Amino acid sequence: MLVTLLFVAGNNFAQGERKSINVAKNKIPVGASVEHFKKFDVSESRVKVALNAYSFTKSLNDYIKGRTRDPMTLFDLIDFCSANDIEALDATGYFFVGYPNVPVDDYIYEVKRYAFRRGVDIAGTGVTNNFANPDIEARRKDVERVKDWIDVASKLGAPVLRIFSGLVPIGYEGRWDEVASWMIPCFKEVAEYGKSKGVIIGVQNHGDMLATGEQTVKVLEAVNHPWFGLILDTGYFHTDNPYKDMEMCLPYVINWQIKESVKGKENMVPIDLKRIMKMVRKVGYSGYLSIETLSVPGRPYDPYTLVPEFIRKVREAIKNEFNN
Repeated sequence: MLVTLLFVAGNNFAQGERKSINVAKNKIPVGASVEHFKKFDVSESRVKVALNAYSFTKSLNDYIKGRTRDPMTLFDLIDFCSANDIEALDATGYFFVGYPNVPVDDYIYEVKRYAFRRGVDIAGTGVTNNFANPDIEARRKDVERVKDWIDVASKLGAPVLRIFSGLVPIGYEGRWDEVASWMIPCFKEVAEYGKSKGVIIGVQNHGDMLATGEQTVKVLEAVNHPWFGLILDTGYFHTDNPYKDMEMCLPYVINWQIKESVKGKENMVPIDLKRIMKMVRKVGYSGYLSIETLSVPGRPYDPYTLVPEFIRKVREAIKNEFNN
């Protein structure tokens, strides 16, 4: 059986001339490893700045919950990204109307179309889940929820779905390995489903079951799936030296979530962006650097000014590292 491939031929593009080639279908590898015939140097990092929608959680929730204080829709947020020259949006699932229920296709496709028309990439989306729950039925429901949102991500054109491990269950303190033993099969199952839909699964370290670099690496290596990796949250390693934990996790990173504080919102310790960019470059990471600002105690929170200000700092750090 033959497949006809059409392509525009070099200098003939202006005339719209087309040529066709026939390729035997049985010569196209199925499930094979990636093949290359040309060698290009792709060792240098290529990064884009993205915005995590959670930075505008209050305004987005005002709209979803019908409050009149400062409502904002996902479409407004896409406009904000476009107006501020932010390359991409991490369109968190919580801010789709009706979440955790799956939105109708028309709504998903309209978000996708609108973002495209505004020149804003969809860097990913995310859901809440708790695979550390001792209740097997509750875990089963969360696995199904993640699968439902993998479908959404696929339709949205989001390459990554962000998920979590879950908090250490009450009564299971000091029993990390036991809890991890029932988390890992859940991760493997959703990673395999993600593969079938073309969506990479990224687990975010969130000060929960993944509170240290060692715990995070242990889970990633146990899952050991090409469609599963780490969304490295720079503000959520609960250790004395979170940069050391980040270094430990670098080989597994598929996406970054860069926060203003390396010690979380309860203890504002400004992140060393110069150090972060050196890590990014060290491993040749290419992809999105998603930023997230948070409301912290003792500071008026205005994302309309804080987000552009933080993005300016991130871009300056990128420029200083990659242009030298």
